[in-house]
Amino acid sequence: MSLTREAASNIANVLSESLPYIQKFTGKTIVVKFGGNAMVDEKLKASFARDIVMMKLVGMNPVVVHGGGPQIGDLLAQLNIESHFVDGMRVTDSKTMDVVEMVLGGSVNKEIVNLINGVGGSAVGITGKDGQLIKARKLKVTRLTPEVEAPEIIDIGHVGEVESINTDVIDMLTDSHFIPVIAPIGVDDKGNSYNINADLVAGKIAEVLQAEKLMLLTNVAGLQDKNGEVLTGLSTKQVDELIADGTIYGGMLPKISCALNAVKGGTKSAHIIDGRVNHATLLEIFTDQGVGTLITNLTPSEQP
Repeated sequence: MSLTREAASNIANVLSESLPYIQKFTGKTIVVKFGGNAMVDEKLKASFARDIVMMKLVGMNPVVVHGGGPQIGDLLAQLNIESHFVDGMRVTDSKTMDVVEMVLGGSVNKEIVNLINGVGGSAVGITGKDGQLIKARKLKVTRLTPEVEAPEIIDIGHVGEVESINTDVIDMLTDSHFIPVIAPIGVDDKGNSYNINADLVAGKIAEVLQAEKLMLLTNVAGLQDKNGEVLTGLSTKQVDELIADGTIYGGMLPKISCALNAVKGGTKSAHIIDGRVNHATLLEIFTDQGVGTLITNLTPSEQP
């Protein structure tokens, strides 16, 4: 079917608008955390894969880090293994960790690899255990209770935090024109495996790689103020102020903290974007408007 002149003109305008962004970001590393609705909706999964391949084809170096909480929960339910949570984190005993590795390092990781390769990309799936990419340590959870004076330390099993990132494997893949797809499983010095929050892993990888961008796909339109309006451009100082006054709280706080730490650690910018929007990743990179919240070290007057 032929395009109308108006439709053709719109396409040309979009392509023209993307040119300076392609020129600016060619050769740059973009770390993308893939999660939320974008991971379970077939149309959104397909558009995400195309976005990643497009980024690679125009000269960028995308690095994908993915979650998989709902998929883990589904398999645990099928196996009649009950899930318990502490402060939003899944208590992970040895049996649960086996399932986590099976889902994150196996089915979910390979599905994303297949999606990217199916539209012309060259993706390679790895976990943080490969090449000792993610050195982890056990996460200690403390909770204050009225009954005791000292904080209570809660053992939530094989849940970890990032101790260090060894980027040799990522560098080898990107230098060979492959797209790394990373499952957030780390390992300690004794060979114990740990399930780590994917936002945290993506933020740390972006920081260590000194990435141009960290992009976190979410199920919301972006960071919102107290009136529900999306905040499109913020400095790190403004984000600190929004945390201090309680605008950023609850489930959004860990995600924003990961983005904030990455930018303070040398990542040029972090983006909290709406993964429910078709081609959200490309829209955020290649258009003037974008589809989320941008966080940089620049003041609002200095931001593009």
